[in-house]
Amino acid sequence: MTSQPTATLRSRYVEQAASDLEENRRRQRELTNRISELQQEEAMLLDILSLAERYAGLPDPSRVPEQTHTAPPGAKSRRSLLGGVLLELLSGHDEPRLAKEVREELLAKHPDRSPTPQVVRNTLESLVAKGRVQRHKQQRAVMYSLAKRPEIRVSSAARNSR
Repeated sequence: MTSQPTATLRSRYVEQAASDLEENRRRQRELTNRISELQQEEAMLLDILSLAERYAGLPDPSRVPEQTHTAPPGAKSRRSLLGGVLLELLSGHDEPRLAKEVREELLAKHPDRSPTPQVVRNTLESLVAKGRVQRHKQQRAVMYSLAKRPEIRVSSAARNSR
């Protein structure tokens, strides 16, 4: 007689474990989907930040978290845009630099900023598109330097007319 209640109890445990396992797997699928959604949202937000950086010269640009910080008295003050900071860093070097090197210098000199390597590369590429930075390829490495400003030559006729 004791084998019948044991078998019933065992079958209940098996049923409960199978049900719990299915629920666990369902929750894992939900979390996997949610992580995928969050990663897509992150990529979109990085694109938005990159676009905001590219079009920073437009009137009344939206403020993004990396562009503002609270001043000690509590008043908002405006930080330099990332593109301007990168131009400043590049101006301190005569030789082209890897994006990784530029980012490391940025993190060292501006500890309040922490853009991802991709954001730094995107910003440098947007500066290349604007003609403010030059891209140099050495084998598989891509390096960046300030664009050389063309010298303005004044013709002798223009000089004489002054």
